[in-house]
Amino acid sequence: MDFLLAGLGLVILLLAGDALVRGAVNTSLRLGVPALIVSLTIVAFGTSAPELLISVNAVLADAPGIAIGNVVGSNTANVLMVLGVPALIFGFWTDECDSRRTYWMMLAATALFIALCFFAPLTWWHGLVLLAGLAVMLGDQFRAALNHRRADAERTAEAALTDDVEDLEGADPSMRWWKILMFLVLGLIGLPLGADILIDSATEIAQRFGVSDSVIGLTLVAIGTSLPELATTVSAAYRKQADVALGNVIGSNMFNLLAIIGIASLVGEIDVDPAFLRFDLWVMAGASVLLAPFVLLHWSMGRVWGGALTVLYGGYLWLVVG
Repeated sequence: MDFLLAGLGLVILLLAGDALVRGAVNTSLRLGVPALIVSLTIVAFGTSAPELLISVNAVLADAPGIAIGNVVGSNTANVLMVLGVPALIFGFWTDECDSRRTYWMMLAATALFIALCFFAPLTWWHGLVLLAGLAVMLGDQFRAALNHRRADAERTAEAALTDDVEDLEGADPSMRWWKILMFLVLGLIGLPLGADILIDSATEIAQRFGVSDSVIGLTLVAIGTSLPELATTVSAAYRKQADVALGNVIGSNMFNLLAIIGIASLVGEIDVDPAFLRFDLWVMAGASVLLAPFVLLHWSMGRVWGGALTVLYGGYLWLVVG
C-alpha cells in the first residue's frame, strides 16, 4: 500500500506541476508579459515545483535525507539515466550544440553546493548564498537571450514573438480565462497534496525496510521526479535535438541545486548525512564531469556511451541500496 501511495503521490505531483506551468504561462502571456521573461522564470520554476514541494515538505516532516537525496539523486539520474537511456536507444550528435557557458555554470553550482554541504546543517544563510547564485545564473541567461534576439534582428518582431510563444511549454495564446484558472487551481491544490502523500509514504517505506530516508530520496523519489526530464529527453533524442536534451539536463541540475535547496534551507535546517559527504556528492560531481567531452569537445553520445552511462547508474543504485 505504501508503494501504491508513493506512486499516487508522484502522479499527482507530475500532473499538478504540468497544470501549474500551463496556467502560469498563459496567465503571463494574456497579461502581456514577454515570452522571454516567462521562459526564464515561470516555466523554469514551474517545472521544478514538484521537486521543490517534496524538499520543503521533507524538511517540515523532519526527513532531511529525502530533501537532500531528492536533489543529489535527481542530478545524478539526470546525467546517467536521463541522457543514458535515450542515447542507448537513439544516440545523440552534439557537434552543433553550444552548451558550454551553461555547462560551466552548472559545474560552478555543483562546486558551491558541495562546499556548503561541508558547513552543514544547511540553514538560512546557506539558502541565501544558493539563491544569490540562482539570481546570477538567471541574469546571465537573460542577457544571453537578449543578445540572441538582437542577433536575429532580420526576423520581424511579429515572427520572433510567434516563435517564442510556440517554444514555451504549455503556451496557448487562445486559451480561455476559465481554463487558465482551472489549471492554476489544480496545480496549486495538487502540488502540496501530492508532495504530502509522497513524503509520508516514502518515510513509511524507509522505516518498514530499515533503510534511511536518504536512500529513499536518492532512489525512489529521485527517479520519480526525473521521469518528466526523461520523457522530454527521449522525445528530443528521437527528433535529433541534442541541444534540447543537453539544455534540459543542465538547466534542471542548476535549478535543483540553487533554487530547491536554497528555498528549502529558508524553511528549516537541513542536516547532511555523512554518507553524502563521503560518497553521493562525489558521484553527482563525477556524473557532471562526465558530460565534459560531449559539451566541450562535441563528442557524439552514441549507443555505446548511452549503454555505459546506463550501466553506471544501475551500479550506483546497487551500491546505494546495498
